[in-house]
Amino acid sequence: MRLSQFHLRTEKETPAEAEIISHRLMLKAGMIRKLAAGLYTWSPLGLRVMRKVEGIVREEMNRAGAIEMALPLIQPMDLWEETGRWQKFGGQLLKIKDRKEQEYCFSPTAEEAVTEFARNELTSYKQLPINLYQISTKFRDEIRPRFGVMRAREFVMKDAYSFHLDAASLDAGYRTMYDAYTRIFTRLGLKFRAVFADTGAIGGTASHEFHVLANSGEDALAWSDGSDYAANVELAEAVSPGARPAATEALRDIATPTQKTCEDVAALMGIPLQRTVKSVAVMGVDADGNDQFVLALVRGDHAVNEIKLTKLAGLGEYRMATEDEIMEHLGSEPGFLGPLNAKKPIRVIADRSVAAMADFVVGANKPGFHIAGVNWSRDLAEAEVADIRNVIAGDPSPDGHGTLGIARGIEVGHVFALGDKYSQAMNATVLDANGRAVHPLMGCYGVGVSRIVAAAIEQNHDDAGIIWPDTMAPWTVAVCMINPKNDPAVTAAAEALYEELQQRGIDTLLDDRGLRPGSMFADMELIGIPHRVVVSERGLAAGQFEYRHRRASEAESLDRDALLVRLGA
Repeated sequence: MRLSQFHLRTEKETPAEAEIISHRLMLKAGMIRKLAAGLYTWSPLGLRVMRKVEGIVREEMNRAGAIEMALPLIQPMDLWEETGRWQKFGGQLLKIKDRKEQEYCFSPTAEEAVTEFARNELTSYKQLPINLYQISTKFRDEIRPRFGVMRAREFVMKDAYSFHLDAASLDAGYRTMYDAYTRIFTRLGLKFRAVFADTGAIGGTASHEFHVLANSGEDALAWSDGSDYAANVELAEAVSPGARPAATEALRDIATPTQKTCEDVAALMGIPLQRTVKSVAVMGVDADGNDQFVLALVRGDHAVNEIKLTKLAGLGEYRMATEDEIMEHLGSEPGFLGPLNAKKPIRVIADRSVAAMADFVVGANKPGFHIAGVNWSRDLAEAEVADIRNVIAGDPSPDGHGTLGIARGIEVGHVFALGDKYSQAMNATVLDANGRAVHPLMGCYGVGVSRIVAAAIEQNHDDAGIIWPDTMAPWTVAVCMINPKNDPAVTAAAEALYEELQQRGIDTLLDDRGLRPGSMFADMELIGIPHRVVVSERGLAAGQFEYRHRRASEAESLDRDALLVRLGA
């Protein structure tokens, strides 16, 4: 590609709207332009990068035996009502009506549509297993779109759906997709980690997320230093610390007139934060469907894990208790809450770490006071015990090998074993070998194609701009001409090198715009071309080309043969 014939518009200033590195650099490099909140136009430059990602995803999906298809972006309400997700999916589901007042939605995912296709097309076990995929635009009406294309409302995703006769086949298909994803992210040149994950709104029986490791990642990942265990913190198990020690302190009130947090109480008393207990008041439902006041207890240095809490009986759709509800049940304002001296019967759930504590400090349910020297059995009844906290660095690994560390990650892929959730709901059946109608088991596998572009930048950049891995770069090599108008030999040599590299299968850009070296080099660094070759009058006189890798601190002079070797030509 000759740059004089390509649209490239870079910016010198940092856009005011940019929130994270990838957003800033994509705008500065001219890869995207904002159309509306969460909606972006992909420029020719940005689209070249995204197409490189799409190409690798498509190749590996095909290699894994999946078959490409295309499902509509607009989907009818009826299908989503069959699975109950028309209401359950929430505000992210953008709903519209046509001229006949029929309701539809913009597809955020396609389980319903592909199951509708399958129940009409698949009739026999002989057609299974089958894996169908598409690479297409999706839409989710994010309440607060942010971070550029990282959390946009419109995005490009590869979504695949497999159908199987039995669990063994589903397990094999799941592993095939897991391996395909590993190849995809390896080929893209990204540092990534696959972790156990919660199935969330998609549902299912098993799930792994694939994360690009980056400090800006929204997700916290727990990993073991003694094994290959890794999980999203939402799912990572916090194991019990062991047996509870014996009580040694007497129960006593502690005046805490302004101290409402565990940190402040610990500082006032001069004790470790780990000696305090945090009380979180929520509302769930009891066995009869009535509102139930629940007090969740975690150690003062720990945080309640909302996902784990929702998995407990009666807390599937819990909410935080209001101040009036707290006053009604505990008789105190927030900041001084605890499991003792409640005004009404309450459900108390203690995290495993709290259940193993002795002589701890909790709120007294009396404004301005906490209680110290609290012990189970002696001072309050043994509570319901569950794993309800986030793991932290230094916790023992749940698999019994090593301790956990915490890293940040950007989710770019997710694989689910759905089971028969959707085939049952939509009555999709095939005939088995005995002629019986059975609901096939399904798998679901997504890759955030447009998100990968931003995630790669978060992991690969410096002060000058983007540093693309070779397989994702808009061009692999940039041939830059210095003062071509002053020396026709420079133009001739640059064009000859450009043509030769193209013929050798290397995606090459010829910067023939005639810019000054500083501006030209700044553009090439900003847009992240991995390899830069400079053709100049001085270099030609010496029989040399100036070569610099995007990650190198200095350029080097190479003759033609050495340059071709360096470029892998």
